[in-house]
Amino acid sequence: MPVNILMPALSPTMEKGNLAKWLKKEGDTIKSGDIIAEIETDKATMEVEAVDEGILAKILVPDGTADVAVNEIIGVIAAEGEDVKAVAAPAKAEAPKAEAAPKAAAPAPTAEAPKASEAPKAAAPAASASGERPFASPLAKRLAKEAGLDLGKIQGSGPHGRIVEKDIEAAKAGGTAKAAPSAAPAAAPKPVAAPLAAGMSDEAVKKLFAPDSYEEVPHDGMRKTIARRLLESKQTIPHFYLTIDCELDALLKLRAELNAAAPEKDGKPAYKLSVNDLVIKALALSLRAVPEANVSWTENTMLKHKHADVGVAVSIPGGLITPVIRDACHKTLSQISNEMKDLAARAKNRKLKPEEYQGGTTAVSNLGMFGVKDFAAIVNPPHATILAVGAGEQRAVVKGGQLAVATVMSVTLSTDHRAVDGALGAELMQAFKGFIEKPMAMLV
Repeated sequence: MPVNILMPALSPTMEKGNLAKWLKKEGDTIKSGDIIAEIETDKATMEVEAVDEGILAKILVPDGTADVAVNEIIGVIAAEGEDVKAVAAPAKAEAPKAEAAPKAAAPAPTAEAPKASEAPKAAAPAASASGERPFASPLAKRLAKEAGLDLGKIQGSGPHGRIVEKDIEAAKAGGTAKAAPSAAPAAAPKPVAAPLAAGMSDEAVKKLFAPDSYEEVPHDGMRKTIARRLLESKQTIPHFYLTIDCELDALLKLRAELNAAAPEKDGKPAYKLSVNDLVIKALALSLRAVPEANVSWTENTMLKHKHADVGVAVSIPGGLITPVIRDACHKTLSQISNEMKDLAARAKNRKLKPEEYQGGTTAVSNLGMFGVKDFAAIVNPPHATILAVGAGEQRAVVKGGQLAVATVMSVTLSTDHRAVDGALGAELMQAFKGFIEKPMAMLV
């Protein structure tokens, strides 16, 4: 009996993916555990293993296909002894069968429409054929409003007479369906004066610029996911921010001593600590010291985490990803450093596994290497906190009533106020400052 190969869900949030490449071709023998394809998610490129055995009879979704829905049939495996050609033919016909039902059902609502509609309403030819759908898509409505078109004068070409984008464009090109003069004032705002709001359509935004002054770069899956998650975060999470200055001189001295003492492995130092490695450790230890801040908010409960799993924002081509250092408070600085280097390298090649970048209980975003003094990061749920780290720089400080020079780093904690209150956030920052300014405490 033939077996369908389905587009796998490679993470709990995955809805679509790109079929980057087939590693097997039609006619190849497949064994359970064989790597048969590479799938690109919004964060990584992952290999797909075969579960069933047989012969790859048909590839239904070719290399390079974008936005393949989870559980869509992408190929068919013929069992041993089956006729490959006989198996492949029905598989190819499956998709049209799935679409045949709505087409067959279409005549019924169409036949009922004249009975349900009255003569005065005949002027709206695209009004719902079934009585359930609007007569125009949301995009078509926006475009018609911007162009000053009367939807009642446009014949829809979409399903059941629905007006779609191409109908609006045709009406604009033909100069038909112009709105009545009385409606003109409402449909004629000057787009140049309008703000660049999230609700503006693509066409409305483009009209603000000269046609030859830009090039269009389509959003990839990663950029769409980043945009969606950050928008959701700012719309649903009540953020508040706490900024504190930490003196780095003792930490920099300890870091230099630890790096100088690193044993050699294969002719190279076994580790090379960065300031960011010590920041990760300090934040993890701070969450252990203030466990009430190591939480995630849900609508019905507060999740109090038993481990401090620290995500670290890593910039990669086209966006960013946050690999997670698990149980960072119990790892040595050298373990954190080497693990972070490995995760960052594989992140840039989109080779991380979902379990390596999903979850976590907090995160660090460090822009100090770019000279950024301070900034506020956006909380990435299910985290309740994220620490934004600025550059260490020499500043004038007062010690014992006297001016002195110290290397100072500003850090800002963004928190989900539903889970971490002001005093609790301040307690967490106080603990963090203590570990940074007395770094020997991180070694015991």
